[in-house]
Amino acid sequence: MNKRIAIYGLSVATSAMLFASCSTIQNTSNTTKGGVIGTAAGGAIGALIGGKAGNTAIGAIAGAAIGGAAGVLIGKKMDKQAKEIENTVAGAEVENTGEGILVKFDSGILFDFNSTALKSTAKDNIAKLVETLNKEPDTEILVLGHTDNVGTLAANEKVSNGRAASVKSFAVAQGLKSSRIRTEGKNYSEPIESNDTEAGRAKNRRVEIVIVASKKMQEEAKQQAGQ
Repeated sequence: MNKRIAIYGLSVATSAMLFASCSTIQNTSNTTKGGVIGTAAGGAIGALIGGKAGNTAIGAIAGAAIGGAAGVLIGKKMDKQAKEIENTVAGAEVENTGEGILVKFDSGILFDFNSTALKSTAKDNIAKLVETLNKEPDTEILVLGHTDNVGTLAANEKVSNGRAASVKSFAVAQGLKSSRIRTEGKNYSEPIESNDTEAGRAKNRRVEIVIVASKKMQEEAKQQAGQ
């Protein structure tokens, strides 16, 4: 379900994530949030996505935010794409995050237990997602694989990398340009729930797909906005 969620400012410095005191923006569209983000702290601000995303997803969205009038223009495009994804991609949880989009799948929707092979229904989901992504070719996509903490680090690293790679491979086979998409396996390093319960572990087994503006989209938005 697409949720208008609270967005919290956070400072990002190089590879470190430095969480600072921040303002909260509630019940606003991406269009509005893009402008407010820019006013608050320019490109050095991210979204703490209601506990729905790991640090890598948050950092990717933070790093792509440019704010200001250009951020408003990017926000309009992201709003449109987020709504289409929500309406057409089964099993996807879509979160609006200002100038970016987070699409999250519980891994059970995409994969059988301990498998890196996409289910047939998952292929339909990814194919629909690619159709929408190709309507806005100037975005970049990051696919993140996550596991729970059951088993060895090496085993979870292999599964998380393999699942992210499987999503990319199928998306490219469906027509998404390979240069637009990259992957990372995060094993169990970025839980969003406690791994002490089965319900928490189920939430942590997930695939996050982050969609942000490319440099080209950013530059075109700045030119249109006179920034």
